[in-house]
Amino acid sequence: MLHRFIQNRLENVFKYFPCVLLTGARQVGKTTLIKELVPSESMVTFDPVEDIRGAKADPDLFLRQMPIPGFLDEVQYVPQVLASLKRFVDTSDSRKSMFYLSGSQNLNVLRGAAESMAGRVAVLDLYPLCYKELFQKQECGILEAWLQDGADNFSNFGDGSVPALAKLLWRGGMPGILDMPDSLIPDYFTGYMRTYIERDVRTIAEISNLTLFSRFVRLLSALSAQEVNESELGRDLGIDRTTALRWKNICEATYQWVSIPPFNRNPIKKISGKSKGYFVDTGFLCQLQGIYSPEVLMSHPLYGHIFESFVVMEVIKRINAWSARPMLYHYRTYAGAEVDLILEYNGKLFPLEIKLDSHPAKKDAKGFASFKDSFPKENIAMGIVACNTPVPYKLSENVWAVPWWEL
Repeated sequence: MLHRFIQNRLENVFKYFPCVLLTGARQVGKTTLIKELVPSESMVTFDPVEDIRGAKADPDLFLRQMPIPGFLDEVQYVPQVLASLKRFVDTSDSRKSMFYLSGSQNLNVLRGAAESMAGRVAVLDLYPLCYKELFQKQECGILEAWLQDGADNFSNFGDGSVPALAKLLWRGGMPGILDMPDSLIPDYFTGYMRTYIERDVRTIAEISNLTLFSRFVRLLSALSAQEVNESELGRDLGIDRTTALRWKNICEATYQWVSIPPFNRNPIKKISGKSKGYFVDTGFLCQLQGIYSPEVLMSHPLYGHIFESFVVMEVIKRINAWSARPMLYHYRTYAGAEVDLILEYNGKLFPLEIKLDSHPAKKDAKGFASFKDSFPKENIAMGIVACNTPVPYKLSENVWAVPWWEL
């Protein structure tokens, strides 16, 4: 098993809460991670049809027979357990380190947990593997030095080696494909899409036309790293804006899509008010777009957008393991100036631009100046351009170009 950066946080939180709920998309490694932390006989995996150990019929009895600490896997299939779990926790002598829970549909799981387990459950998210997890690199990098330590010089990062980017983006970070040859990747994601639609989506949403929803997912994936207009998105499929928005929310609820809101605090310029969206796994994105090899990706018109999606998700995956996590925004003016990602941390704003180039120029950082002009009273840190440069270098007085893999 590869070490997941969130494991330390998961174990620490479990020491102080009765229950910890680990949510995330299907097959991102939730079960594998928690199985490392509890004995195998303490684990129960629920099923949407079968009543495992009578948990649906008599959840109180089921819990009394469970070893502690225990692991309730795919708990969204047995919502009855959550209400019983609240009573079980409240009558326990310990009230700490009792149950790990997991689920792959936060729309249902979190609603039930919020209603039944308020104050008794901590909720953590797990995403596909990040680059440093895939290759078991040192966790701390430029991101920590920049945000947590306030570093303004990154020349000591990077050894001149450059990863094979296209293949990395094309395969993505799903744990199930780690040892799989490239020739079987399309088969994996074909099965993943079918299971996702038939189990996750069918379970949490009343969608009569699942074939049309599948087309919606494919179309949405093509809009990764862009602002999404739900009206136009719906028009392309013959559905109304309300339906398109609801379906996009379903993709978020099942961890296939994330939205980044705009940064907007009384600006002196006209700022876009639309959120920017990202498809979570670039391997799945490539398959949905019919990109069946790394070579095809390198000449594909979406290559830049897929790279930006990858880097943004790298940041999200990394900060997800932190106890105190930055708020994320994007910035774009109607005149065209933009910054791909703004991280707000400890009262300071950290602007990050993402470029596919190996040697970006000063003009690639012009969005930073616009951002500072728009918000002159904000505490804004030096900017970073994450790109394919072999080694970090100073792009201008307040901007560094850094290797994306050193983030």
